[in-house]
Amino acid sequence: MKVWQLAGEWSIERLAIVERPQPRPGPGQVLLRMKAASLNYRDLLVPRRGYGELTGELPLVPLSDGVGEVLEVGAGVTRVAQGDRVCPAFFQAGKSLGGPLDGVMQELVLLDERGVCKVPEHLSDEEAATLPCAALTAWSAVVVEGRTRPGDTVLVQGTGGVSLFALQFARLCGARVTVASGSDAKLERARALGAERGINYRATPEWSRQLRGFDLVVDIGGAQSLPQSARAVRAGGIVCLIGVVSGQTAELPLGPVVTRRVRLQGISVGSREDFEPMLRAVGQHRLRPVVDRVFGFEELRAALDYLASGAHFGKICLRIP
Repeated sequence: MKVWQLAGEWSIERLAIVERPQPRPGPGQVLLRMKAASLNYRDLLVPRRGYGELTGELPLVPLSDGVGEVLEVGAGVTRVAQGDRVCPAFFQAGKSLGGPLDGVMQELVLLDERGVCKVPEHLSDEEAATLPCAALTAWSAVVVEGRTRPGDTVLVQGTGGVSLFALQFARLCGARVTVASGSDAKLERARALGAERGINYRATPEWSRQLRGFDLVVDIGGAQSLPQSARAVRAGGIVCLIGVVSGQTAELPLGPVVTRRVRLQGISVGSREDFEPMLRAVGQHRLRPVVDRVFGFEELRAALDYLASGAHFGKICLRIP
């Protein structure tokens, strides 16, 4: 079977398609024929060993998110059956796919049955492939930790995959959503998805002076955005820190955080126990993920370059033959 593999040294230049033997499922295991995969920001960090020892060892198959059809099941499997369409969970027994575990950028993937979940029927393969990391991360921030209720106000930073899922889930909860983006064109598209207000953080660098009193702030930026997020949230509100795209070390005035009782909550995707109710909500409300562009299996390097450019609105996907 064909797989994308990183070998030899930690460099995106060493990504290549190779052949590996076809696996067979043992007891409690399922073999998936992968249909599609999607990119996350972590997929730019893993080839540089951006998570240190947690990244794993070489050779490594990249990417954590995908969808596949159950091709074969091992003895004793009861959660799924041959022919079911499922997503692998991001965490498999506490370790993440795409580093340190081999990821989904391969024609066939062997997993424990406890590490897969059935996906809503109304979604395309590419749409379903976006769910395990980006969607669950947003769900964890908005629903699990944020406990968003009708009438709440939510500030979402950016228009990448996690951000747009946060917008969609917050609207599903009945919240009023503001989006901060560096592109007026992307802000218009966010309004079409239900954002009540938008602000261009490039045109307004000190955007927190205009945006205050939010029940929940979904912070994607990290170092540069976190101090402003702490000012934008209401007293007793929650800042969910998801990304560190602007740096991993922030200077944050602690006095206002303490006196205003601001809660800073780190988010690291979520569990299968949260993934399954999220999938039910997506199916019940027929929510459709925003897919920006779809690449072919052989175009992984081009897809990663496109992700790095920041030009995308929503998720970047790949078809797997």
